[in-house]
Amino acid sequence: MSDIFVSKDGLKDGIRRIMERCGVIGPVFRGQYHEFARLARVDELDLTFQNSRLSPKGLFHPHSDRMFTYSLAKDDPDAGILKEAPQDYSPRVVVGIRPCDARAFQLDDVNFETETIKDPWWVRRREATTLVGLGCGQPCGTCFCTTVGTGPFDTAGLDVLLVDLGDGYLARPVTEKGQKLLDEAGFTAAAPVEASNRAGDLRKAAEQSLGKLFSTEAIAGQNTLELFNAAFWDEVQFSCINCGTCTFLCPTCWCFDIQDEVSGEKGDRLRLWDSCMFPLFTHHGSGHNPRSQKLQRVRQRFMHKLKYYQDKYHLGAACVGCGRCVSHCPVNIDIRQVAQLMSASCIC
Repeated sequence: MSDIFVSKDGLKDGIRRIMERCGVIGPVFRGQYHEFARLARVDELDLTFQNSRLSPKGLFHPHSDRMFTYSLAKDDPDAGILKEAPQDYSPRVVVGIRPCDARAFQLDDVNFETETIKDPWWVRRREATTLVGLGCGQPCGTCFCTTVGTGPFDTAGLDVLLVDLGDGYLARPVTEKGQKLLDEAGFTAAAPVEASNRAGDLRKAAEQSLGKLFSTEAIAGQNTLELFNAAFWDEVQFSCINCGTCTFLCPTCWCFDIQDEVSGEKGDRLRLWDSCMFPLFTHHGSGHNPRSQKLQRVRQRFMHKLKYYQDKYHLGAACVGCGRCVSHCPVNIDIRQVAQLMSASCIC
């Protein structure tokens, strides 16, 4: 599989061809922010964005997911029987996703798709989706993807990587699925060596601008109990208001609750995002709450992402360095600073 050069007008033409056979999702500017939404017209696609405020994890793990329906009607022979709600699993292409968000899907896979347990909604959506990434030539000031093992031009989790060269795009197929998509879009012009070299220079410059801010390996090497009982957690949790913004924006937070909603004689079973930052998240039916204190909840968030996940799965931290929690935290809690405390050789 070789690099392909696509002009900017040519990219639009190719996307139009793809839209004739399947849905295309991409960054669209709505209100004050960009969000990933299904395109009604190619002109809606905006690849000049830096990053979306909300991560695109909702494409596979929707904020509100209707899983089952049921009837409570007394004269219905199927009353009380759960029936899977209809879903759209038709082929779709996501254009312009950032490498950090694509990598996040791989980290999330361990919760939704294992050898023994497979979440059918997640799995079918993943199988139906082709991911076309967009390299970050100018990472945001809050980004730290290189620190956590990914990067602004990382291809992990992608089928195709696009690199904006100014006069066009370098399209790099990563998987056979991605190569097939490029063929169907009519992208066949081999990229000149000069274009591939420019893409490499952009990658180096972007990675150098980010550097490495802390060591995830050092956190993995810490004693769990010592880290759990470290004195700095009191300072970290002081300003937190448990709003849950960090978890709802995070591409690697997957917590959810399941609730039933009934109207008349019809009911729906829904899967809804939840957050470990909420006091009711761990509230037992008995009335006991093992994480009733704010400090316990704040510690759980960082310990799970940066320590527990590493210890259990050995895939690195459950963080891709997108920086959303840094830029949108209303009280300026910075995961980079917390990670530096956690990775220190002496935990005080």
